[in-house]
Amino acid sequence: MEGMFSKVANIKKLMSFGAARDSIFEDPESFLKIAADFHLGELMTEAQHPDTMDLSYLAKNDLRAAIEVLKQVDLDALKALRDLSDSLIPLAEEIQSTLAAGQRIFLCGCGATGRLSLSLEIFARSGQLGETLADDQIIGFMAGGDAALIRSIESFEDFSQYGARQLMDLGFSEGDLLISTTEGGETPFVIGATQAAAGLKGEAARAPYFLYCNPDETLCKVAERSRQVIEAQEVRSLSLPVGPMALSGSTRMQASTVLMAAVGWAILHRSHSGRIRGEVEKFINQVEGVDFFHLEGFIAAESEAYQSGNRVLYQPASHYGITVMTDTTERAPTFSLRPFQNNRDPDDLPCLCYLHLMDTATAGEAWHQLLLRDPRPLEWQGVKSLAGKERMMGFDFSDHWLETFLQQGQADEYLRFEISDDESFLRLKLADAVDHSFAVESLSPFARQLLLKLMLNIHSTLVMGRLARYEDNLMTYVSASNNKLIDRAVRYVQMLLRRRLPQDVAVPDYNSICRELFRQKTRLLADESVVIKTMEVFL
Repeated sequence: MEGMFSKVANIKKLMSFGAARDSIFEDPESFLKIAADFHLGELMTEAQHPDTMDLSYLAKNDLRAAIEVLKQVDLDALKALRDLSDSLIPLAEEIQSTLAAGQRIFLCGCGATGRLSLSLEIFARSGQLGETLADDQIIGFMAGGDAALIRSIESFEDFSQYGARQLMDLGFSEGDLLISTTEGGETPFVIGATQAAAGLKGEAARAPYFLYCNPDETLCKVAERSRQVIEAQEVRSLSLPVGPMALSGSTRMQASTVLMAAVGWAILHRSHSGRIRGEVEKFINQVEGVDFFHLEGFIAAESEAYQSGNRVLYQPASHYGITVMTDTTERAPTFSLRPFQNNRDPDDLPCLCYLHLMDTATAGEAWHQLLLRDPRPLEWQGVKSLAGKERMMGFDFSDHWLETFLQQGQADEYLRFEISDDESFLRLKLADAVDHSFAVESLSPFARQLLLKLMLNIHSTLVMGRLARYEDNLMTYVSASNNKLIDRAVRYVQMLLRRRLPQDVAVPDYNSICRELFRQKTRLLADESVVIKTMEVFL
């Protein structure tokens, strides 16, 4: 793989941060110059799922049918993984070889795959992926550092050099193994980290793994950067296509579930890789046996709380903290929901839902309970104010934060959503409105995390549907905060205009819509949709 990442010396050149933040595309003309690199509409992960075309209607009018169709899409994705599970055997064997040699596993992702990378590190530290691993044996990281768990740094994922720098800053060296995950397979940050790992040429160097959920042929055709990494001999590419997402482009759902399951079971069964297929099959049977219809009451209660001006405070058992945080924080970019507020930013608006990690006295303790280690902030010039430790400590999930709310009389505005379990049951309780326990006695700790992820994804997606945050299965409230999402927003405007304009009226071209979308971004108010606002200009 000759080129900019072929030698360590060249990698180090890319690690200088410089003024890269200044090059983030803040105007349409700058974006349009590189827009062809982000025309991703042909990808399977961007397609509309044929079984969920009426999802927004079902969310409002037939919750049982909506739950059933989302559960089935999840099961179909898991069955696709089952059929591909033998391809995970070499990955599991490489994980075992790496750990046996005393080397480390690095897990890399961005957005949803970044959160799954950090989640898998936490599960490994806590013994949920087999024997408890030492603190530094598995290291997860995401674009923007640990602070991006709460809020992504706008456009950070668009820069491959940031992926290379974060990997090297963590001490990645020859003999270590990088496992990169990217739902679509085209994220520059993840590609940069992968190419950086592949650039180490010593005798002990291990080829990095690159996992994604689109077919190779389509991905290589759509994105040149993806073709380069997929065809590189120094990279072990692994395509796990599972079909379109239940909500168009919402890869936080099926794609991230499958990638988390694939890497998690490869770690769990690293010594017995032949068991992976049976593990997937067992989990499918377990999911099929769980009555998801009990989510109906939770979905109705949470959406009614928001519509009546209340908010929801999630209180998970400590070992479910990262799974609950992942679902609640991903609602902001997916549905333009107000993100978790930062206590050190007086301009932050109250968010609809928040998180409380019980039995923690300070923000630092809460972060440590969540991550099972000290946070890894980014203190880089240019992003320190967004990703540094001081910023992270402003996101306070501790008892101290709750006590402050109680003293201010604001806690009454929250309904408490408790999530806990014992040996036999997973219990969900939302205030006095609904309380149900799901039988999970046969599920392993990791399988319980996957099941909870499925439930929360269905729950939050349908809550947002009842709040009209998508149309049919199009994410009309998508936050256009990076190049991929800008392209997605423009495409959605085009699709919606085709439905609304008379047949004899031409739909505006991509460039015209893009320029108007950028104008609307500067005028957008909280809880408004840039897709809808842009579309209305052309009607």
